[in-house]
Amino acid sequence: MFVKQLSVFIENRKGRLEQVTEVLREHNINIVSLSLADTNEYGLLRMIVSDPEAAKNCLKDEGYSAMLTNVIAVCLPHEVGVLQRMLKLLSDAELNVEYMYALTTRGDNGAMIIKTSNPEVAAQAILDGGMKLYTSEEAYTINE
Repeated sequence: MFVKQLSVFIENRKGRLEQVTEVLREHNINIVSLSLADTNEYGLLRMIVSDPEAAKNCLKDEGYSAMLTNVIAVCLPHEVGVLQRMLKLLSDAELNVEYMYALTTRGDNGAMIIKTSNPEVAAQAILDGGMKLYTSEEAYTINE
């Protein structure tokens, strides 16, 4: 039901993002989706990767601050109003969406990575609302 998201804190300076991706490439870890938020001094890189535990470990070995967080990956058919429908399910469950970003997909569906104030309740609300969640195995390999 949950997908492990890799979060990495990086200095906001030239070349740091490339260095993180180089570490992952060297360990044959595919980046499925990512989001980058920044301030003047640091960036927060959130990623769905093919092997979250290995990615966290190899980045930590290289001196990066990396951690795993449970998020949900919601299947969103390419139809008008689907995103609003999903957000209404979460709102009706009195949940706050802390952040979300698109997950790369192929075919007729899109997907959204979502972090809410209560992931367990969010997942159940989405399932009860007739929507599909991707499994971790599906999410880690969704664009292969």
